[in-house]
Amino acid sequence: MLTHRERGRRGDEHRPAPWVRTRLRSARAAAALTAVLAFVTVLTVTALPRATDRGANSALAAFAQDRGVKATSLHLTARPRPDTPAADLDSARDRLVGQITGDLPLTRDGEHHGTRALTDRAVLNDGYDRPGGIAPQLHLLYLQGLAGHATLTDGAWPGPAAPGEPLPIAVSRRAADTIGLRVGDTVDSGPAARARIVGLYRADDPHDRYWQELPCPERACLKTLDGGGVRWETAGFASGDSRPALLAWGGGGEDFWRLPVDPHALRADRLAALRSGVGSYLAGSGAVRAAEVTGRPDLTIGTLLPEVLAEATARHRATAPLAAIGPAGVVGVAAVVLCLAAALAADRRTAELRLLRARGGSRAGILLRLLGENAVTVLPAAGAATALALVLLPTPRWTAAVLAAAAGTLLAVLALPVRAAALLSRPPGTGGPPEGARGSGRRRAVGELLVLAVTGAAVAEVRRRGAAPSASGPDPLLVTAPLLVALSGGLLLARIQPAVVGRLAALARRGRGPIAFLGLARSARDSGGRHRPAVLPALALLLAVTTAGFGATLLDTVDGARLRAARTAVGGDAAVLVPQDAPLPEAFVTAADALPGVRASTGVRIERQTYLLGAGRLAVQVTLVVVEPRAYAEIARTVGAGAFDPAVLADPAAPSDAAPSDTAPSAAARPDVPVPALISPGLAGQLTPGPQRLRTPGGELLATVVGTTPATPALPEAVREFVVVPVGAAAARLPELARPDNWFAVGDIDGDRLRPLFAARGLTDASGLAGLLREEAREVSEEPGGIPDGYLVRTARETAAALAADPLQHSTVRLFRSAAVAGVAFALLAVLLTVLRASPDRAAVLARLRTMGLRPREGLALIVVETVPQTLAAVAGGAVVAAGAVALLGPAFDLSLLVGAPVGDRPAPSLLPVLLPTAGVALLVCAAVVLEAAVSGRRQIATELRAGDRR
Repeated sequence: MLTHRERGRRGDEHRPAPWVRTRLRSARAAAALTAVLAFVTVLTVTALPRATDRGANSALAAFAQDRGVKATSLHLTARPRPDTPAADLDSARDRLVGQITGDLPLTRDGEHHGTRALTDRAVLNDGYDRPGGIAPQLHLLYLQGLAGHATLTDGAWPGPAAPGEPLPIAVSRRAADTIGLRVGDTVDSGPAARARIVGLYRADDPHDRYWQELPCPERACLKTLDGGGVRWETAGFASGDSRPALLAWGGGGEDFWRLPVDPHALRADRLAALRSGVGSYLAGSGAVRAAEVTGRPDLTIGTLLPEVLAEATARHRATAPLAAIGPAGVVGVAAVVLCLAAALAADRRTAELRLLRARGGSRAGILLRLLGENAVTVLPAAGAATALALVLLPTPRWTAAVLAAAAGTLLAVLALPVRAAALLSRPPGTGGPPEGARGSGRRRAVGELLVLAVTGAAVAEVRRRGAAPSASGPDPLLVTAPLLVALSGGLLLARIQPAVVGRLAALARRGRGPIAFLGLARSARDSGGRHRPAVLPALALLLAVTTAGFGATLLDTVDGARLRAARTAVGGDAAVLVPQDAPLPEAFVTAADALPGVRASTGVRIERQTYLLGAGRLAVQVTLVVVEPRAYAEIARTVGAGAFDPAVLADPAAPSDAAPSDTAPSAAARPDVPVPALISPGLAGQLTPGPQRLRTPGGELLATVVGTTPATPALPEAVREFVVVPVGAAAARLPELARPDNWFAVGDIDGDRLRPLFAARGLTDASGLAGLLREEAREVSEEPGGIPDGYLVRTARETAAALAADPLQHSTVRLFRSAAVAGVAFALLAVLLTVLRASPDRAAVLARLRTMGLRPREGLALIVVETVPQTLAAVAGGAVVAAGAVALLGPAFDLSLLVGAPVGDRPAPSLLPVLLPTAGVALLVCAAVVLEAAVSGRRQIATELRAGDRR
């Protein structure tokens, strides 16, 4: 007899092996592929929210940074306390920062505080430079930290002011050289306002945000006065110990603190909280607390941050739906791929599952074992993918990414058990009893009709109301509508494709050779040989192609609208604009007309101080545009702003055979003969009968209205009515109108050639006061090439590039393109999974055909004919669906934020933007199919020929 211990050992020896471990050991390749697929899918869906947040946050930071420190700072002022030391300002600053940091992120970059004099005073000393005879102006301040941002070049830093002595100050070296100041000079600004220059400094970085908003701290500025004339202005700095003397010099003053908000700490998802926090410091609890911690009841806080944050919020909400469409498409394709992989795995294991069921296994037990098998494979891979995405794409917000990862993991774990449950619920056999098949078909038809109805309702609602109001954030309906259209297209394609391919197979039966017929006949059936549509592979391709085509159409529309907006803003492909009192030299106009790429060009005279007399009871101020008709008409036609026939501006006083483009004054021209004129539509109802009188600064001009034009290239944003007249006829009456102060051209014009040409020939020589004004204009100009401020050299190409340089646009476009690539990759994976699943069955068929004389090359052709039509049909269907989605949903999209300027363009179906991604996807998928057939087909056929069909 066996002892109790021996019976226990014998029971252990016969205990069944664990299901999951045994199954994974027996199918290691399948388990590895499942883990890889789960890893890639979860990594993608986790990375998308992180990438979206990073792009939105970086765009917000760049937007705030570009607005400057003045717009992104809290400006606090209070009445000064002369009896307190300068350290009181520092401690007040520390308390303010400690109080505000809890509500708003602050930065030291650009921060400053100090005391400024209430009144700026003139420097009355003789011997200093006085352009136009006006004395220089001096601004005095105490600025904490001055020595840390400037280097002393001469003398010493100011110290405390002695009683009865001038106030010690320091000024910049550049200002001293310009005005004539020297160390040791006593600046006389009145009986009780004297200061002594004890040091000269040089700013370490004149573009440092620390200096911004201060009155000319690092040089002398030439200021134009409202009443005429100019004067030099600069700043002088006193020490903190001299604050009482500083206040006496300026007749009072104020303490100030500038606390900049850190642009890089702003988050797009917290804009509402930021606006609330800023508002509390303007009029709320924040302002009260700030006054309490500083002990300054009169503390005043001002900022432009509400406007900046409101604009940033509007920009973010306007682009959020556009930025979400691409990632939504990727998520849709990834979900389809997971479902497809689960369906293929379940179909491959159908016999195994039915055998387990037939041997007494419960359906719940089988499904639990499949769930455990899938969990052991998927969960480690999904966890690693989530951690990797969180580490590689750091961003403060992680909730959306983790939820996306959890959803992807859940789908990857449950897809196989759910599919297996559906298989086990069917009766054994090819398709179950006819009644069951009919019921399944009815349920499927009802589901498809429901999808179509939901899609139609979504499209109708989007078209009815457009994008959601800005207060509601990203519009889920606008984001999911393209995906619903693609889903409906996939269902329709799955219904149509087998019938069409079957019809093609019937036609191919009449041809020579069996390859086309066999391939098309097999293409019209699923892996079980039934006439049932294969929805998931086609749906994956449709979603990918629709997303790529839809996004490409949007971006193409944006590019076209941006170029048109740039041309409208410039007035052509290139323009040179100068002040009216400095007309363009004739040598420049001639040289510019001869530049390579210029198709049409002309000098234009714009008289803004022109009045139309006799219009109603009062004179109407208009803008007079004097043009050469033929070239200007070509420019207007190219720009799309007020195209007209140049013949209508022909001079009636000129000989009949004279061309309208003749710019020389006609010998027959007389002042009493009106010149032809085009007017803006707003003037048409104000005119009196007969010729119109135009009064310009140089005299009067009679004009006959020959037509109206809604716009004109020279005035892209006309704020008043305008009149366009030909230069030849107008200059014959008023010769000064022949001198252009603008130049416009269309064609392929390079700004790098135009700008040096203008700097060399377009600027008239200036000396004296004009030369000083020119140098000051160069100093403050943002134009490259040493062109003064007020003189503009612009090209449409550079303007479009500047419009496209917005970080928010870059983020949205980059997200679109990345999503399109990811969607195509997942669609390609779906096709490969389908091909690999059908590979054993196809190899068996080819092996049997080889025994009947089929050659290897014909076998490869059969594989291509079988698989490529399905792929091409899905890709072509995706192109059609993408074009349809653009036509249906395009009117709901406002592209102004992506363009960078207000535009009325809406996406419309276009061949090239849809064709390029469609062709790319088709080539990739076909290449993958052919490569798989060439690599694995021969090996599997050889195996079948050696071993026979063992399935």
